[in-house]
Amino acid sequence: MTLPISPVPGEPRREPQNQAQSLYDLVGEDTFRSIVHEFYRQVPDDPVLGPMYPADDLAGAEDRLRWFLVQYWGGPQTFNERRGHPRLRMRHMHFHIDADAREHWLTMMSRALSTVDEERLPAPARAAVWDHMVRVADMLVNRE
Repeated sequence: MTLPISPVPGEPRREPQNQAQSLYDLVGEDTFRSIVHEFYRQVPDDPVLGPMYPADDLAGAEDRLRWFLVQYWGGPQTFNERRGHPRLRMRHMHFHIDADAREHWLTMMSRALSTVDEERLPAPARAAVWDHMVRVADMLVNRE
């Protein structure tokens, strides 16, 4: 399986010329829905990340992350259609994201990924998704 490549998280992905199937085509939207839902299920109780998320719009935040991941991995362009270019650093700049917040986000995302079985998210796809999560988390750190 050849996976889509993006040199910069949040930028449009580039596909190898011999790309036969995107990760989205391989795993489907329900897999991304499950991962994102499990992540957001943890948010309200997290002492670092919980306060960063609008309690009255957790469902909206959940939609936006799902749209972004689906689009990034080759699915419908819903994020761009509804929100414009991802511009992840710009959109997150007003949040205090330090190493501690990064670790909380990655821990919660790791838990969310672990709830999806290997049949729905095969090991190579899981590794690619995790690598992307780590790169995005690193990129979004904006405070010492």
